[in-house]
Amino acid sequence: MNIAVIFAGGIGSRMHSKELPKQFLMLRGKPVIIHTLEQFENHDEIDAIVISCIEDRIQYLNELLEKYNIRKVKKIVPGGKTGQLSIYNGLCAAESVVDKEEKNIVLIHDGVRPLINSKLITDNIRSVKENGSAITCVKAKETILLVENEDNAEINTIPDRNCVRLAEAPQSFFLNDIMEVERRAINEGLTNAIDSCSLMKKYGKKIYLIFEGPTENIKITTPDDFYIMRAILDAKENAQIYGIEE
Repeated sequence: MNIAVIFAGGIGSRMHSKELPKQFLMLRGKPVIIHTLEQFENHDEIDAIVISCIEDRIQYLNELLEKYNIRKVKKIVPGGKTGQLSIYNGLCAAESVVDKEEKNIVLIHDGVRPLINSKLITDNIRSVKENGSAITCVKAKETILLVENEDNAEINTIPDRNCVRLAEAPQSFFLNDIMEVERRAINEGLTNAIDSCSLMKKYGKKIYLIFEGPTENIKITTPDDFYIMRAILDAKENAQIYGIEE
């Protein structure tokens, strides 16, 4: 079974949107979260979707699912106190809807990363089947500078940009593998890992990249991201109108 685990538990403090969390902002007539969910809803290889959501927005999200005819969602669970715990809650929900004897695959994805496409979903599933994991990435376009700590202005290392990749989402694994690591981390008091691939690497698991995710697969974190995404969608629509893009 292939399951999308969508985490939409953030409040979007950097968006400065006082009324709505960023995943519920309207983008070209639909909430951002619906744009994201439709990509998985319409993919033939995705069997189910679970969502980790801000608790006081779960009823509203259920209303949106009904309005926009999203049928693959099997469970919505409250998010956690951190991003890692929100993902863990979603993974537990995924675990509850699968046959645990099967080799189930989970694609962990941000609810505020709506410009994922069908090919990237397919590539993630294929990579997990072949390698056991799939980390969507893009090449670094700028020089990366490493410092000793965030308060130190002295540059410590400048890695070769040709060997640097920026991790995005989806990040995909066999469900049993990521659950093993998540439970171990939580038992050891680690609850604020930056993302799932960092956690897997910390505990010695092999992780493999997807070369290379679409450049437009950005995450809405700030108001600038929102306007960039809207411009990308406008450009895509214009390309279709003028026959540049099918």
